[in-house]
Amino acid sequence: MRAPPKNPVLGQLQTNLTVTLDERKARLRAEGRRLFDFGLGDPREPTPPFLREALRAAVPEVSQYPSALGTPALRRAVAGYLARRFGVTVDPETQVVPATGAKETIFHLPLAFRGDQDRSLVVMPDPGYPTYEVGARLAGLEPVKVALTEANRFLVEPDALGPAVLDRTLLFWVSYPHNPTGAMAPRDYLERVGAAARRHGFIVVSDECYADIYFGEPPLSMLQAQVENVLAIHSCSKRSGMTGYRSGFVAGDADLIAILKRLRSHPGVASPDFVNAAATAAWGDDVHAAGRRALFKQKRDLFAAFFAERGLTVHGSEATLYLWVKVPAGLDSAGYALRLLESGIVVAPGTAFGAGEGYVRVALVPTLDECQAAIDCWRRIPT
Repeated sequence: MRAPPKNPVLGQLQTNLTVTLDERKARLRAEGRRLFDFGLGDPREPTPPFLREALRAAVPEVSQYPSALGTPALRRAVAGYLARRFGVTVDPETQVVPATGAKETIFHLPLAFRGDQDRSLVVMPDPGYPTYEVGARLAGLEPVKVALTEANRFLVEPDALGPAVLDRTLLFWVSYPHNPTGAMAPRDYLERVGAAARRHGFIVVSDECYADIYFGEPPLSMLQAQVENVLAIHSCSKRSGMTGYRSGFVAGDADLIAILKRLRSHPGVASPDFVNAAATAAWGDDVHAAGRRALFKQKRDLFAAFFAERGLTVHGSEATLYLWVKVPAGLDSAGYALRLLESGIVVAPGTAFGAGEGYVRVALVPTLDECQAAIDCWRRIPT
């Protein structure tokens, strides 16, 4: 039988990290091994009860198609959250559109703005969330990956790219707090990016899904620097423990939101209204988010003390639920991840996110007790 045709872009993409890790973990579990899984960003803590109850109470007797625009209550709750958390005022009718989680939004968003042949570049951090590249390539756009290092403070500086690149840029991804490094961005950086967007006419897309997981000063939103030419993406996943609910939103420039609304009316990606009810409750409450943040800090403090004891250096890691850890001398990212995996500790090699050689990402997703047990196990692994 002749092989079926496929989009040639698929052959250019790295295998999704989730698939690779799941295959390895399945083999070890089949052997009866206990695993401490710090590989994927899917925390083990229960979703807060009031959110589960909000969902159950909203399940209708008759199921009907939801609106791609979500519910008015959800959009108002989002606007209220942005006002409380960032001091940003948005119109819930014209500047907010719900999304079926951040990943779906990141993937589809380039399709809404693809058109001008003179603007075919998508600037993105490297290492970074792989879906930035996947969405760009499948939309027929060209990724421009900018290496993030300690030397440049993990910041994608627009002026370093030069006018020739910026004039051809369609989308400029800002990702702070940053996955996988956990780095944060200062206000003057966000202002520089915003000013460059106005000068050169590109769209700033700010992935802010980890804005409520931090350990010092609260991270800023790109919307605090400017709203013009800006879209900010948020998610219930990490803030509220709702990874499986697949719910988030995009907020920002009203003209850009109007275009996104037109796109989202076509692919059938609207969240069900019972999920929207849970999301409405989540964005309307800050207490549960503070509780989750405190728990992640406990986990982070455990590992920070252990890594200091072990002589392992942690870079960035000012926010998010990730620790960006330098591997021991003489090992590469994959080699160190494999050594840990043989002892039942799952971490993500830095190369799974692009230019992350020399690092592993430790996602603080197991429970606090499991984190302590994993540290006890890690201590027995030779450096």
